[in-house]
Amino acid sequence: MPLPINAAASSTAAAISRRVLAATSISYTIVLLDASIVNVALEQIGRTLHSNVTGLQWVVNAYTLSFASLLLTGGTLGDRLGARNVYVAGLVLFALASALCGMAPDLATLTIARALQGMGSAMLVPCSLALINRAFPDSAQRASAVGVWMGCGGIAMASGPLVGGILIHWFGWRSIFTVNVPIALAGIWLTRSIGRNDDGVAARRHFDLAGQAAAIVALGTLIAVLIEGSRLGWRSTPIAMGMMICASAWVAFLSIEKRRAHPMLPLSFFRSPLFSASTAVSMASAFVFYGLLFTFSIAYQQQHGFSALETGLAFLPMTAMVAIGGLASHRIVERCGPRASMCAAFGLYAAGSLGMLAATPHAPYWIAIAPMLAIGLASGFVSPAATSPAMGTVEKQRGAVAAAVLNSARQTGAALGVAIFGGFIAAVKPFELAMQVALGSAAAVALAAALIWWIAASAFSVAGVRHKPTSSSQLQSAKRSEVR
Repeated sequence: MPLPINAAASSTAAAISRRVLAATSISYTIVLLDASIVNVALEQIGRTLHSNVTGLQWVVNAYTLSFASLLLTGGTLGDRLGARNVYVAGLVLFALASALCGMAPDLATLTIARALQGMGSAMLVPCSLALINRAFPDSAQRASAVGVWMGCGGIAMASGPLVGGILIHWFGWRSIFTVNVPIALAGIWLTRSIGRNDDGVAARRHFDLAGQAAAIVALGTLIAVLIEGSRLGWRSTPIAMGMMICASAWVAFLSIEKRRAHPMLPLSFFRSPLFSASTAVSMASAFVFYGLLFTFSIAYQQQHGFSALETGLAFLPMTAMVAIGGLASHRIVERCGPRASMCAAFGLYAAGSLGMLAATPHAPYWIAIAPMLAIGLASGFVSPAATSPAMGTVEKQRGAVAAAVLNSARQTGAALGVAIFGGFIAAVKPFELAMQVALGSAAAVALAAALIWWIAASAFSVAGVRHKPTSSSQLQSAKRSEVR
């Protein structure tokens, strides 16, 4: 007996929604997988392509830098050209760039291909959320779908080092890039039935070309100075010129964004101390985690003599706790409050970093397990815990832009962590001393982030008391949003 028309339409819509979720989850998986998987391949890449630590920093940061600087523009492209169109274009670009990474004959080609991967990722992430938003109009279903989407990304980031170690052990370092190609093709195939016509609600958003150009120059020169400073000399002419260009670009960027009617980065968001603090702690968390991930990768493979597979297994306690921390974040915040739990998370970062000082090349591996558990738990907790309060400070219609700002902050923090910690390894000798400097710096940044969050959360609570709500509904809303 044929289904009624309404039932058949509902069944078709549900099938398309599931296909959208599967496609976007696949894309987010490879985006975050590539952010962590490359770390266990650094030793083999360096040996094959004859690269030093500076070159390896560029391999890691070319991806995160282009991802961070183009993320906001990727969302605008989706609004103007259609989320599905930009999403598919991003997947195609990511697949082609991954194939180029796998075939790269030299370090320069690999670095350029990594930057192209980052461009593809910057198109994928905001358009993935737009497609999910369209496919799941019901708020409860949409929240569940976003949870699945973020969960897949968290698992990918956590499993990256282990998956990379296994692939490298059996197929070599190039396989960690070429494996993306069939996955991206599967994502493209899954999008074939998604409608091409977007709602067009935000289609009138303008490109902030001047702001985008200034942001690319500002971030690019900042990372370049930090990576190349130890090699060329901090007083050398290229580094001095780079510093001047970087400072000028940042001033120009802020000036442009302040005057634009449709800025790429709405500076009005930062009038809220809580949004500013959320951005700062998101950046600090990525700075510490990815900086330490890069440093530990070099240490385990070059100092401890671990293979890529052994390095992936060594990272398993830390990366597993990233997934657990993300899943438990909401419950911990509900039980302990955002202020205390966030400060405790950064305390774990600091304790884990200082605890790793005992994990010398001659020490047994088990000494590093407890510190790595602490670092992984903190990393998994901070991202969702910082996002929710920040999103509560902006209007609903500007939520996508606010989310893009937070993601850009995380990617920028990751790039800075790799650049600065890699600079310690390149400039400070012996390696054990460089590790001590990096770990001490990570602990200091974590404690500073905890202080920033405590002050901002306290200020937000005081502001809530000063502006006491008059109605019962306002009172209930204030109680739910109050930062304890």
